[in-house]
Amino acid sequence: MNRERIFEIVRKEVRQVMREPRMRMTMIVPPIMQFLIFGFVANLDVERSRFAWLDHDRTAESRELRAAFEGSPYFTLTALPSSEAEAQDLMDHSRVHSIITVPAGFAADLARGRQTQVQVLVDGTDSNTASILSGYASEIVRGYAAGRMVAVQNQKRMARGGGLAQIKAPSIGLEQRVWFNPELKSRNYFIPGILANILALVTLMLTSMAIVREREIGTMEQLMVTPIRPVELMIGKTLPFAVVSLFDFGLIIVLAKLVFHIPFQGNLLFLFGAAVLFLFSTLGIGIFISTISRTQQQAIMSTFFFFQPAFMLSGFAFPVRNMPEPVQYLTLLNPVRYFIEICRGVFLKGNGVEVLWPQLLALAFFGVTILLFSANRFHKRLD
Repeated sequence: MNRERIFEIVRKEVRQVMREPRMRMTMIVPPIMQFLIFGFVANLDVERSRFAWLDHDRTAESRELRAAFEGSPYFTLTALPSSEAEAQDLMDHSRVHSIITVPAGFAADLARGRQTQVQVLVDGTDSNTASILSGYASEIVRGYAAGRMVAVQNQKRMARGGGLAQIKAPSIGLEQRVWFNPELKSRNYFIPGILANILALVTLMLTSMAIVREREIGTMEQLMVTPIRPVELMIGKTLPFAVVSLFDFGLIIVLAKLVFHIPFQGNLLFLFGAAVLFLFSTLGIGIFISTISRTQQQAIMSTFFFFQPAFMLSGFAFPVRNMPEPVQYLTLLNPVRYFIEICRGVFLKGNGVEVLWPQLLALAFFGVTILLFSANRFHKRLD
């Protein structure tokens, strides 16, 4: 290979890209827009959900339970229906996400130590939100019940004249700790995955469009009558976009820290090294798409035809372990899956090569295999 010829192709490609406004926009604006949209929208956390309070008891105890719900950051009281029909109408029109119903005799049952029920109705059209709200409501009710039980027991002990200091009731404490994402923010889980998807999409689209553009405007034949070899042409055409993709990758990491305050526990150089391995796969696929497309429109359609299944099977939004077993085996052929695991491991756990070496080996294997196959096909098409 001749370094001077490769350098000239790179310089030509950079000039051509910088002259074309559409390509300049494609390199910078879409990745940032995708990052911001996914960062703000891809959030499964439930906060300040609207709930209605249907109180058939209307006692100090029921009002105390309502105060527990109103004091929670997850619930906002928006309606006080007076009947079941009115409460159902609120739910039918999606004015509330949940309805808390306190039965008549609630306070009396508590005073007598009898079991009582508080009904929690949740809108299940969004199953994830319904599951989370049910868990939050259950925790609030259990916490209130435990507090009432302690209060009643203390009153009985004091009434017997025993005094609190003379009685030592056995107790079991439960300490819960969450590692790597203590606040359980779904944004901390999603944004590292967004890095991988943006890097893949930008590389695929830019690489395939750049090569196809030469064929579409008729300059590919002019290039081939020069002394440039096919491998030099391929390297010269893809190298600028690899650099641009890594620049976008670094920019998104900075924005993740500054805008969303995503924790970064790992080694930045290790993450960039993994990104380079991942680029072997995406550049190879971009080259392959350029060999099967004759126009830039075909290249864009082919890019999305590959990217959408890779995105869905990457574990970005849906955990791989929840997929059917045959599909889980299919995800093993997806390089995006391995790079997302690396990004999340580096960001949240601070993992390095000693933990993530299987994913690195998979990226290296797929990268070299795909790139060699695509380069061979590219060479044959030019010949």
